[in-house]
Amino acid sequence: MKPSHLLAAAALVSTSLPALAVNPQPDPTNPTGYVLLRSEVQASSAAQTSDPMYAVWANALSTAPNTVVEAIDAGLATNPSNVKRAERVFPRSEWDFLTQMAAPEYTYQRFLQAIGKFPAFCGDYTDGRDADAICKRSIVTAFAHFAQETGGHIALDNTWDNPLALEEWQQALVHVREMGWSEGQEGYTTGCGQNDWQNKRWPCSPNQGYFGRGAKQLSYHFNYGPFSEVMFDGDATVLLNNPALVADSWLNLASAIWFFLTPQAPKPAMLHVIDRTWKPSQREIDAGIGYGFGTTINIINGGIECGEQNKTKGQPVNRIRYWEGLAAHYQIPIEADEANTCWQQTPYGSLNLNGATDVLYTNWEASWKYHADRPGGVSFECNLVGYQTAYSALVPGDYEKCVTNFYGSHANWPEVRIVDALPTDGGTGGGGSGGDNSGGGNGGGDTGSGTPSGVIVWEAGVTQAKVGDTVIHQGKCFTAKNKPGIWETPTQTNWFWQQVNCPA
Repeated sequence: MKPSHLLAAAALVSTSLPALAVNPQPDPTNPTGYVLLRSEVQASSAAQTSDPMYAVWANALSTAPNTVVEAIDAGLATNPSNVKRAERVFPRSEWDFLTQMAAPEYTYQRFLQAIGKFPAFCGDYTDGRDADAICKRSIVTAFAHFAQETGGHIALDNTWDNPLALEEWQQALVHVREMGWSEGQEGYTTGCGQNDWQNKRWPCSPNQGYFGRGAKQLSYHFNYGPFSEVMFDGDATVLLNNPALVADSWLNLASAIWFFLTPQAPKPAMLHVIDRTWKPSQREIDAGIGYGFGTTINIINGGIECGEQNKTKGQPVNRIRYWEGLAAHYQIPIEADEANTCWQQTPYGSLNLNGATDVLYTNWEASWKYHADRPGGVSFECNLVGYQTAYSALVPGDYEKCVTNFYGSHANWPEVRIVDALPTDGGTGGGGSGGDNSGGGNGGGDTGSGTPSGVIVWEAGVTQAKVGDTVIHQGKCFTAKNKPGIWETPTQTNWFWQQVNCPA
């Protein structure tokens, strides 16, 4: 698959920012920066990801340690439970039946290892759903797409190239590397070396080629990097430095399972279409998008293969033929509300979801909503958007990185540092939001023994000074000339403040 599955066109929409008490404070170690309380930042993230589907997505992308994965092989009593289920519903004999043309890099052991990396694939259900049936359907769906992405596509009657008279749906996994490419070739480096957030998070390695490899033909550094992070405990550089591993190890199949389990908001994860954890929004229903194999096509390549204009196009026609052949062979029931095709669907990239309230997103971006009560009107928060950014709502710690602009993706964003406790003001101010100085009474908020008599210790977001009040901030004193707001921090003489000598 050539297009980036994580950069697939998506509606550029954002969810509304909940009202939260984020309380930016001037950073005493940085005259142009601010600090945020970690508990408030975490509350902001939690409020926006409270829908249970976020926990479902995160669980689907949880992984087993590679030491466990590398010990997996067919028939072992030590295999994880989801691997044992896969062996039961899809034994080696079925693998051999569907891979008689496959490249030698694809093996049944690697197939089981790829499944073992992701416990949710062929995993258990506690609500009465048939886990074995879902596992079987998931594997067969994957093979229908493998047959298109990496298949032989050789006609049944072509006895020269197909002497075993294999059906085309039996010709999956023929290619482990994109045709025309080999290791040592530099290529697919579009965007590499640019000074942008993609390269800061997923930097290209010199002389490497990020062409298609593996069962889903993983391509481009902005896909190798995220996949590497999932496979190697957050380390993007493993596969960016050695992308050949996606061809020559169990990662050649794990990359496909990863794709199968990853939502590409606003697209759902393919697994959750199959097991019906996903519930289509009204906009999706109106666009013809519901359950069935056709929606998995839309997830993979909807912009090229779905819609009325693509009804007779080769790629979707092939996928549908392969799915229907496999489903018939493995007796996969097609429910009344399922569609095998997607020509009747609006491609996700063309679907207008602006204003939809029943659609979830999985990437963080700076919230540009204006907040009059915060410095410069800046929100100091991030919100969820329907396109790829440097920060994922499914990656622990990414919200904090978004708020601190870790990868420099937000132009003109303030310098932000996250702390467990708000700093005191020059050693005299109380941490957090303590010290209520409302009304500006003399001595209000004087929590330090060195504070001059009659001077108020300034606390951003708390102190409401009156005209004529004198405050102390970072060891300097200021008198209010005009009534300042609680965020009009005194740092120098301006419209609100006059710097004065501190009283003895």
